[in-house]
Amino acid sequence: MVTVTETAKAQLDAYFAENPKAPIRIFLSSGSCAGPQLSLALDEPKDSDDVFDVNGYSIVVDKELLAEAKPLTVEFGGAGFAVQSSLKLGGGCGGGCSCSSGGCS
Repeated sequence: MVTVTETAKAQLDAYFAENPKAPIRIFLSSGSCAGPQLSLALDEPKDSDDVFDVNGYSIVVDKELLAEAKPLTVEFGGAGFAVQSSLKLGGGCGGGCSCSSGGCS
């Protein structure tokens, strides 16, 4: 239900080579003007979570979020880490609007 691409694993390996290994949470953040998005953070598991061992990393996801979003794939690209899922996310600004003022203009 949770996968980590080879590119994302390489980035995690590089980060944790110099930092203590910790569980990685996938969570739904409020996002920016583009709307909510799935994000990553270092966090300890809670009773309401499922924990997956993926390529040597503990990936933590709230059970309710997992039920709505599975399957989840952690990727790494030019903009950093991204989480792909079955959720239809987005909203907020669209069509090339500018959000620098805190709203679409």
